Formats: sequence, C-alpha cells, structure tokens
Amino acid sequence: MTKSAFAPHQINKLTPLNDTVIVSDMEFDQRITTGGIILLNDNGTTHGIRPRWGRIYAVGPDQTEFKVGQWVMVAHGRWTRGVEIEDVDGKKIIRKIDNNDIMMVSDSKPADDTMSAAIHVEAKPAHMQHT
Repeated sequence: MTKSAFAPHQINKLTPLNDTVIVSDMEFDQRITTGGIILLNDNGTTHGIRPRWGRIYAVGPDQTEFKVGQWVMVAHGRWTRGVEIEDVDGKKIIRKIDNNDIMMVSDSKPADDTMSAAIHVEAKPAHMQHT
C-alpha cells in the first residue's frame, strides 16, 4: 500500500515560534442569510469576503493575549493556507493567523447568526426547467 502525497501530517505536539497563533475550525463554506442572501465561499476568490472565526489550536511561548481553546475573529484573508494534520483528536486543518488582525475573542464558540433556518432548494437541471 502506498502513502498518499496529501496524507495529513502526524503531530504529537506543536509549539509555534515567538507569539504566533495557530487556529483550526475555520469555516469557508457558502452560507445563506436569513434574508436569503448568498454569502459565497471565498476560498481563492474576491467574492464572499468576510472575517472568520477560528479556534486557537496552539500559541507560541511569547503569546500573552490569547489562550488555546479560545475563539478569535480574524479579518478577511489574514491567515495562511491550511495544512491538514492528524493528532490524538483526529484530522483537522490548521492555519497561522496574523495577530494584528484579530478583531474579537470569545471563550466559547460564537453563534453564527448569518445561517438561514430555511431549507435551501437546489436549482433544477436545465432540462427540467420550463421556458
């Protein structure tokens, strides 16, 4: 059996340098507001630009403002591309964030009030639409 080139990095312990903050649990999926506005996935595009919440996975030894487990809101685009890792808790994607662009901090996961409670209906294929 060959190992995939994109298999997650196995990590037992991660210690960032200096005052670095590493986060996980950032969400990038398309969302629909309660008013029906579609907030696009902005991964690699200029659409759907907005800040993101992330859970602090690790902090460097010089970091005094933030603690592992807290949730931080980071200004749009102020994070690195994700690296998939696997630790004792399972697979996750971690990212380094820009400390200067942390906008808010919370000790618990913030509610995402932009999600719609309505059922999202997918568009019908072109051959099934009436013209």
